[in-house]
This record gives sequence, C-alpha cells and structure tokens, in this order.
Amino acid sequence: MARPRTTLSRRGFLRAAASAVAGPYVLTSNALGGGGAAPASERIAIGMIGMGRQAVYANVKAFLHASDARVVAVCDVDAWRLEQARQLVDNHYGREDRSGRAAGCLAFRDFRDLLARADIDAVMISSPDHWHVPQALAAARAGKDICCEKPLTMTLAEGRLLSDTVRRHGCVFRTDSEFRSLGVFHRACELVRNGRIGRLHTLRAGVPRGDTSCSPQPPMPVPEELDYDLWRGPAPWKPYTEKRVHPPRGYGRPGWMRCRETCLGMITNWGAHLIDIAQWGNATERTGPVEVEGRGRYPDDGLWNVLLDFEVHYRYANGVRMIYRTEAPYVRFEGSEGWIQADYGRAGLTAEPASLRTCTIASHEQRLPLKGEKRDFLDCVQSRARTVADAEVGHRTTSVCHLGYLAIELGRTLRWDPAAERFRDDPEADRLLSIAPREPWGL
Repeated sequence: MARPRTTLSRRGFLRAAASAVAGPYVLTSNALGGGGAAPASERIAIGMIGMGRQAVYANVKAFLHASDARVVAVCDVDAWRLEQARQLVDNHYGREDRSGRAAGCLAFRDFRDLLARADIDAVMISSPDHWHVPQALAAARAGKDICCEKPLTMTLAEGRLLSDTVRRHGCVFRTDSEFRSLGVFHRACELVRNGRIGRLHTLRAGVPRGDTSCSPQPPMPVPEELDYDLWRGPAPWKPYTEKRVHPPRGYGRPGWMRCRETCLGMITNWGAHLIDIAQWGNATERTGPVEVEGRGRYPDDGLWNVLLDFEVHYRYANGVRMIYRTEAPYVRFEGSEGWIQADYGRAGLTAEPASLRTCTIASHEQRLPLKGEKRDFLDCVQSRARTVADAEVGHRTTSVCHLGYLAIELGRTLRWDPAAERFRDDPEADRLLSIAPREPWGL
C-alpha cells in the first residue's frame, strides 16, 4: 500500500522557520494561500540536498516557482554555498510576498539532519554522483519522496539496491533527467513506438566530448568553508585539490565530474540523458541489452582520469543494435521504413521521409506522457502514482552506461542477462558489479 504523504503543518512550518532564523519573520499572504498559491499547510515541503551548480542554475528554481511546493530547507557541506542557497530561497519568497522577509529557510551542513525533520515531505538530491545512492537510500528509509539527479549510480549493484529500497518503502521517486520533457525527444519516441519508421533495427546515441585532461595538482589546504571529509564521504580518500572538488566560492564546472572516484565522466553523465531516450524509444526502459563491447581512450596521466572518448556497441534481445559514442548529443532511430533523429540544440528533429516530422499521432495510438520533470515529481507526490522515470528506469538507463564502461575496461565482449542482472559465464565481470570503478584497472 502506498505511503500517505505527510504535509508540513502551518504550526510546524512556522516553528521550523523560527528555529532557523534569528529575528522576526513575517507571516505573508502567500504563506496563508493568497496570490493563487496553496496555503503552507497544503504545500509539499521540499528539502534541497546539495546546492552546487546544477541545484542553483536549474533545480531549486523549479521548486521555488511551483505553487504547490515550498522549499523549506537547504543542505550543503560548503558553508559559502549553503549561505548563498539560504539567501536565494529567503529572497525569492520575500520578493514574491512583497511584505518583507518570508518565513526563513532551514540550513544544514549534514544531510542526515535534514532527513531527520518530520516536517519535510520530499528531497531534491543534487550532490556529486558518488553521494546519490547513499543519500537516496537514507531518504527512502526516512520516509521522504525523492527527486534525484542523474546519473543515479556509481555501480550496477547500487542501482538494484536503490530501486528495491524505494519500492519497499513506498516512496515516490523521480530520476531527474529533463530529456523526456523536451518535445523533440518525446516526439521521436512516440513516432518510433507507433511504428512510423517500420521495424526498428538500429539505435545511435551520442554525447558531447566534454571531458579533458588536467595536470596533477599538489595537495592544497582545504578551504575553511568546506567540510572535505563529509564532501568525500563514501569515495576513497584523496588529498584535497581544487580541481578534484569544485571552484571555491563559485559555480564553475566542477572537477569531481572528471575524477573516477566521484563520477565516471560523460559515459554516464550525459549518457544518462541520451541512453534514457534510446531505451524509451526501444521500449526497453525496464530491461537492457544482452551483449556489449566497446573501446575508449583515457588521458595519459593527470588528475582527471575519465574517458576522453569512447564507442560502445550493444545488442538487445529484440534484435535491435545500438552504437553509443562521443560525438554530439543526439539519438537516432533507424527502421525498415525510414529514420528519425532527435538532436539536443538547434537541429531539432530530422527524418526520412521528411513527412515524419509533421505526421499526426491519433488519439487511439500509443501516447507517451509529456510534462516537466519537477512537475511530474510533484504531481506524483500528491497522487502517489509512478513517475515517468522512476528508480527502476533510472537504474536501467545508468546500467547501460555501466555495461559499456565495463566492456571497455575488460577489453572483450560481455554477455549480459538483464533479468538476473548478471553476466553470462563471466565471474570476473560479475565481481565488478558492486565495485565502483574509482581507480583505473589496467592503466
């Protein structure tokens, strides 16, 4: 049975605000439900975990502008980022209410303190990749609904644990990739799923060449605002350097995205967007390929050690083959009667025959849901329905990326059983399912 959503009571909301901010607060008209917003007691109370680049530029804004949600808490191990986030939230609600400062936003250094709050309904996890699963597991066990940045996992085994745990606790879960919400990718998948290109036989997916090499940096003093031990968390210990973490007092692209102990690079990072679309169009979003082989190139040396470029070939049980490579962000579907390609950016949708771009999908045909990823999450928190990209879908998407990574690392064709989530007759590969590839193997 689905767990009923607990809401932040008005008394709990005001008490939480009073404990977070020194000085008086103003009970604003929006807090009471004016201006078209739901009253505070009926809004979904959101806690933001991780207030770095992605959270500030994308994630928090969507929740701040949702009339049925209220960001009530922020959390970050970097005190400067934490204070910037607290001010961002307080200033937003204060400006919106036009009556001075709104009830204040709670601020936490440790995500466990945020999760301990009974008056927080749901969390948005925007932390570095190596923290996604530990924090999502803790959130599920604390009874919170979860929206989590992609890629979900560092290993295949982590994904199975996460999906099973979320299901067991009855949590609403949304894998936070926006590509299913982009019209060009949504339409391509609907056309393919409704047979407009005939029998699908080939998928092609690409990601940008965004990762570069970086010369080694000597150990540096940890900035006073950063709790480096808590930032590192489950990752292996490495001495602090700026380019292993993130730029101090700024939001530039962080170095942790190019270090294998905290992220696998573009193969999972952008891959979690494009592979998700490929799986959606192929109707394999809850399973995976049966065979994979690949090759890739790493930096010769340096601090950053993720793949610079790669090409991976997959085969699915339905006979469809997929080629996944560093090139540009796109997904192309090729069938017996034509092809259709969805590009991220200006190119949009191209097809052969060209009429595919404007053909109509009838009401009785298969329709795929289309809504913003945060709206999908909030609607499902209210209804307790399954999101468009739940934990199982996010796990299976990231698994495809992990399989390609392992095939490159092991240097041979791997045969995969997507039902058992084990390799076929390959105990060496099986041993890597639960070992995060945080150190180069054979380099």
